[in-house]
Amino acid sequence: MSNKLNSALLDKAVEDILAFSAGETITKGGEELKGKKRNFTETIEIQITLKNYDPQRDKRFSGTFRLPAIPRPNIKCCMLGNAAHCEQADRIGVAHMSTEDLKKLNKNKKLVKKLAKKYDFFLASDNMIKQIPRLLGPGLTKAGKFPTLLAGGEDMQEKIDEVKSTIKFQMKKVMCLNVAIGNVDMDKQQIIVNTQLSANFLASLLKKQWQNIGQMFIKSTMGPSIQIYF
Repeated sequence: MSNKLNSALLDKAVEDILAFSAGETITKGGEELKGKKRNFTETIEIQITLKNYDPQRDKRFSGTFRLPAIPRPNIKCCMLGNAAHCEQADRIGVAHMSTEDLKKLNKNKKLVKKLAKKYDFFLASDNMIKQIPRLLGPGLTKAGKFPTLLAGGEDMQEKIDEVKSTIKFQMKKVMCLNVAIGNVDMDKQQIIVNTQLSANFLASLLKKQWQNIGQMFIKSTMGPSIQIYF
């Protein structure tokens, strides 16, 4: 699918976002905006408004796509593992819980909710994944954090990187979609490529592809929204 984003416009938008997050002054719509450097790594997200789309009538879509550069490297993982996987997690500095640890939560809704809140995503060993509903109830599923399977021969770090670099577009009842595609510590080219690939992937999920996309913006956590598609 051809890329419909204007590369000069996207280039300038990414440049401005990075400049603003570094504390420089940028110009938006003829107005000067003074940036500010934050003491955390700002995430950059793509914000998309759909058009000619009826969420009630048209097919709702959902799709995942792996980006070449990890948008949010600091998101936290917890391994729900068998003995070997817990040992492996320990070696690479990843939080882990065994069957015994999960049993201690005793299906307590509050504790399961707390666990779901503490981590951004979960991996689970083969033998554990089948037991999750029995051990924890529906809490992780409700939070949209049901574990990803880590099979016996798979490399844990590789799997973690795969989950971290995978984005998900899901159409619900609203006509706007927001997805993290980068952060202000990435270099400009990585952000541009991630943005182009994300936009193309979303268009491929839509019935009329780019004709269903109204507007597109990119924005850092504390920065202004900058339009990249009209």
